Amino acid sequence: MRDETPGEVRLLPWAGGEGKACYLVTDGGGGPVSRVADATEAIQLGMGRELLDHAGEMLAEAAPGGEVRFLAERLREALADALRVAESRGQRLGRLRLD
Repeated sequence: MRDETPGEVRLLPWAGGEGKACYLVTDGGGGPVSRVADATEAIQLGMGRELLDHAGEMLAEAAPGGEVRFLAERLREALADALRVAESRGQRLGRLRLD
């Protein structure tokens, strides 16, 4: 869970109508929409970790040839990078709350 500052604009982890980004202007209280967003983000990161592990296993065992393999390896690297950034930001937010 994250601390919220009143008036903070938060990008939500789902898309709205026509695939457009959804934002929440918080009241600082960590209301129900924030809690659902926190839970959704945790699920998304967990699924990303599982997918990353599964992709690594598949590539090691029964790797497809040529362009498909190249694409799968790059997608795996990109997902690993995105997860690292998300976890890093979460850790930095945790440190900021302690200060």
